[in-house]
Amino acid sequence: MSTPLLFTPMALRGLTLRNRIVVAPMHQYAAEKGFANDWHLMNAGRYAAGGVGLVMMESTKVERRGCGTVGDLGLWDDAFVPGLKRIVDFAHSCGSAIGIQLGHSGRKARAARPWEGGRPLRPDPAIEDWDAWELVAPSALPADENSPVPRALSASEIADVVQAFGRAAARAHAAGFDTVEIHGAHGFLIHEFLSPAANQRTDAYGGSDANRRRFALEVAECVRANWPEGKPLFMRLSVDDDAGWGPAESVALARELKTVGVDVVDCSAGGILARPVSSAPIGYGYQVPFAQRLREEAGVKTMAVGLIVHHDQAERILQEGRADLIALAREMLYNPNWALDAACKMGLPDAFATVPPAAGWWLGKRAAAMPGLVTSTGGSKKGGA
Repeated sequence: MSTPLLFTPMALRGLTLRNRIVVAPMHQYAAEKGFANDWHLMNAGRYAAGGVGLVMMESTKVERRGCGTVGDLGLWDDAFVPGLKRIVDFAHSCGSAIGIQLGHSGRKARAARPWEGGRPLRPDPAIEDWDAWELVAPSALPADENSPVPRALSASEIADVVQAFGRAAARAHAAGFDTVEIHGAHGFLIHEFLSPAANQRTDAYGGSDANRRRFALEVAECVRANWPEGKPLFMRLSVDDDAGWGPAESVALARELKTVGVDVVDCSAGGILARPVSSAPIGYGYQVPFAQRLREEAGVKTMAVGLIVHHDQAERILQEGRADLIALAREMLYNPNWALDAACKMGLPDAFATVPPAAGWWLGKRAAAMPGLVTSTGGSKKGGA
């Protein structure tokens, strides 16, 4: 049989992914003063050992005030590099590539973890650097009626934040990451600059569409300048936010991002408003049309995300040319061995080579002993583990 597109290697600059399956970045809120710990090693490691082509670690903040919660990962200091390198080395030992998302929460900073209510935090003696953990944004507009008002960044401060992204990218390279993704979505700082609902500046960073794109492009240029030429660069966008930033604006931005060295646009949605966007009612693959539109109209490689759950669904998206990569998030939380499961269900003859031999050898031995086995994940008899 021909190899499914889902398991066809993909070259991005000097990096070749072993398959098209990506673990989308997911906040863990488990860092300790910005430092990665055993939870992060376990969390990224289980996906790498599960056979994916690329693990993308969560939004890691480029400066202290950019942290969304007390548990955000940081990369604003060289001290964070060794802990992240430990995770990178483990992922590589499993045969997976690994990337890291670089972000800044902007006016959405200084909040409780979602499962602790997600509300704005109040001053707390346990948070030693409370005053340094300042909410900043393009304009002094709160995220919602229950949120505090941020301070608008000055033009010189904007330049400093741009450089912070670049320095974080250099540290990501020092840690050995294969790719970085710039977080320009979900109502965080870069998206705030893009959005006419959040950005009401009258200087070079506000007003016109071109001015509101300026910060995103400067960040991308600075990251690219601090990131090796042979390593790919991703950027996540909320292609539609239902608040004045939509697919047409995202296509225009994606075209410019491509010219400054962004290789893949990760296509999500929403974040400025509390509700899901009207153009993407939640259902299987509900954000895939955004990836398709940017791929077709901006001529850029795209990554599809959003309730992609089943292997045949993922393969169909690729076969129909709607995206170049498939990203899964919560489904990976549910089944970290999704890539192996997909390989078995698709009948790949070397499905068990998808994972390290400490697991794959035993599973292959079991499959040979009982070819008719149906697994707990509902795998077909053909290639079932």
